[in-house]
Amino acid sequence: MTTTTQAPPGSDRPGGATHPGKRDRKLSLSRRREARFAYLLLLPAILATVVLVVLPVLWNVTISLQSLRLIELRNFTPFGFLQAELGFDNFRLVTGQREFWSTVGRTVVYALLGTTLSLLLGVWAALAMRRPFRGRAAVKALLLVPYVLPVVAAAFVWRTMLSPQYGVVNAWGQDWFGWSRVDFFGQQNIDLPLVGTVPLAFSTVIAFEAWRYFPFAFIFVYARLQAIPKHLYEAATIDGATITQQFRHVTFPALRGVLAVLFLLRFIWNFNDFTNIYLLTGGGAGTRVISIEIYEWLIGRSNPGAAAALSLILAAVMLVVLTVYVRWQARRDQT
Repeated sequence: MTTTTQAPPGSDRPGGATHPGKRDRKLSLSRRREARFAYLLLLPAILATVVLVVLPVLWNVTISLQSLRLIELRNFTPFGFLQAELGFDNFRLVTGQREFWSTVGRTVVYALLGTTLSLLLGVWAALAMRRPFRGRAAVKALLLVPYVLPVVAAAFVWRTMLSPQYGVVNAWGQDWFGWSRVDFFGQQNIDLPLVGTVPLAFSTVIAFEAWRYFPFAFIFVYARLQAIPKHLYEAATIDGATITQQFRHVTFPALRGVLAVLFLLRFIWNFNDFTNIYLLTGGGAGTRVISIEIYEWLIGRSNPGAAAALSLILAAVMLVVLTVYVRWQARRDQT
């Protein structure tokens, strides 16, 4: 007859086996230590997010809800809103301006056209550079010049070339086509035959935006093109697909993801763009966008509350765009 002895609770079992309850407690203790260590590693990122993102946003929100002058900002404290009178007067002030909705529409058009043109130019340049030819490395380097050029230098070159007094474009146009001198950055509209009235300064600023940032799209699209397997094009050629059909059924599906990311990034940057427009036109001649308007409210009119309210409206639009992209990307990942 065999007898078994039961180990007392909390002691190791014969043969080196550990009691299940003690083993679970050890595992639980180890997991808690790992969790604490993970939170410790995340702590710098959390602090940086709070200091660099959350607090400035809250600071901006509190300013937008108060009536302040620019000189009063030096006495403004983050918790001063507890004693201050809050309201939405600044939002009513900026949205009640006669030019508000036209400024919003102009900003959207600028962001859309600038983004689309820069992407189209980037795709075209990447496709042109795809096949090897003599001097391709030098041409690729030259294509990056607009992007690496300092924006102040690029704006100066454009203003000089398009100047109505001494610009080479006006000189060539006058000699070759007989047109009268055109102020590309100071003239709001121009009447063109077969086209009608065109917003000249606004179109020129969009052209500058597309020219300056198409290399950014070119870099990403060119890298993605190199990753497309060549046998897909060989199979398409054997099946008799034309160049257009190969682009539609092979190239474009492969580029869709990177183009979506590029479109989102460029749209956000263009929607917030201030430097390019301010350097070229100063916001005049029908080129005033929301970022210029924020600057005018803050510096020109010394009203930080209205500037903060307008910046929050700008952020809300960006949040909508970002939400649409995230939902599209999530749906794409599921398929």
